Amino acid sequence: MKPARSKTRPLQAALRRLAPSLLLVWLSALPILGEEPPMIVEIWPGRAPEESGNIGAERIVMSPQLDRKQVEVTEPTRMITDVTKPTLTIYRPAKDQDTGTAVLICPGGGYWNLYWQLEGEEVAAWLNKLGVTGIILKYRVPRRPDEPKGEPARRPLQDAQRAVSLVRSKAREWGIRRIGMVGFSAGGHLAIATATRFEKRTYEPIDEVDRISCRPDFAILAYPGYLKAKDKDELAPGLRIPAGTPPIFLVHGGDDIISPPQHSVLMYLALKQAGVPAELHVYATAAHDFGVRASDHPCSTWTEACAHWLRHQGFLKPAAQE
Repeated sequence: MKPARSKTRPLQAALRRLAPSLLLVWLSALPILGEEPPMIVEIWPGRAPEESGNIGAERIVMSPQLDRKQVEVTEPTRMITDVTKPTLTIYRPAKDQDTGTAVLICPGGGYWNLYWQLEGEEVAAWLNKLGVTGIILKYRVPRRPDEPKGEPARRPLQDAQRAVSLVRSKAREWGIRRIGMVGFSAGGHLAIATATRFEKRTYEPIDEVDRISCRPDFAILAYPGYLKAKDKDELAPGLRIPAGTPPIFLVHGGDDIISPPQHSVLMYLALKQAGVPAELHVYATAAHDFGVRASDHPCSTWTEACAHWLRHQGFLKPAAQE
């Protein structure tokens, strides 16, 4: 008598046949990043300033599922929180497309979490396609007890200033000739705060890196918050536009209820009054958190407008054309 045939064998065989297709589907859902695996660099040589390190281990969590009135990307995405050791995650473009420009990416999250997938990895993939090195800044979150809710946290600015100087210190080694910033939501505030507070550091210098400029060459702000004063049509306290502020690109959703478009509009007007090159795009009916994802909403075309702006400003020129 032949042994009974296992009922699981046909299923196993079918799964083996499907495995390559399933792998391709899974891979297609991931952002296409640079040719090389990312390099991760710690920002501080020791413990970061004002860091107790007592909030527990760093964690990956999923963002809450929100409705379309609040955000453009409604499904949960990966976030990082409980960060005590800030790092740079560096994604390089294809060598034959490298423009020599790098952009420090500041994910949003209200200074509570970092929207690492939507406003970090996916942004690095977009920048790589432009021939730009994408450097995701993992700054300290959540806000600590001495950083009041509703106001920008101060420790992330320490991390961002240090990060710009660190990248500049490695410019020759990494083949970088220009460094800009892009920030989303709270990360947009962090980008403009760094771009306008380059005259003095928010921490005591600790080594030679801190002797190098922390001014970025440009900044891109996507649906930023914390820019408008409460109940006033003016910039928030602590924000000013000094001489030497670099060119700024702003994009916002017209129906953003999390961070209303007035934040970007007031910043644009302040930049223009100060004589700083600036460009503003406000997309009617767009909400918050659209990142760089393609969609059927016109707001998803902002990445094309931004790429044109970068080229017009001369930030995407290869070394051979300079």
